[in-house]
Amino acid sequence: MKNIFEQGYFNEYMNNINLDEAAKPIMESFDDYKTTVFISHKHSELEDLMGLVGFLENEYDVKAYIDSQDPFMPNNTSGETARRIKKKITRCNKFILLATNGAVESKWCNWELGFGDAKKFQDNIALFPMKPEGTSVLTY
Repeated sequence: MKNIFEQGYFNEYMNNINLDEAAKPIMESFDDYKTTVFISHKHSELEDLMGLVGFLENEYDVKAYIDSQDPFMPNNTSGETARRIKKKITRCNKFILLATNGAVESKWCNWELGFGDAKKFQDNIALFPMKPEGTSVLTY
C-alpha cells in the first residue's frame, strides 16, 4: 500500500456511500461487526472521508464511526463532546487519522490522535497521509 495518498485517491469508492448510513449501525451496536474504526478527520473535508469509508467497507469489511455524522454529538463543542469522542475511540477496534493538511492543523484531530494513540497502540492505529492533488512530496 502507498505511504502517502493524493487527495482523491479513494474517490472510486465513494459511489453508494452515504455517511449518515455508514455511521448509523456502528452507533447502535459495535458487537455486530468484526472490525470497527474511528476515523479522525477535518469535518469540512468529506469527499476524501467518503472515499476512505467506501474503501474500508468494500476492501476490508470494516465499519467506520464518523463523529461528524453522529446525531448525538452536541451542537456546540464542549466537555460532553470530548467525553463522547473518548468513548467511541475506546469502543472501536481501530483508529485512523485521515491526515489531510486541514486535519493536521486541527486542534481536535491532534487531540483525537493523542487519545487514540494512548488507547490503540501500534497495531491498531494508522495514519492515512493525504497530499493535495498535483503536489509533490519531499523525500529524504
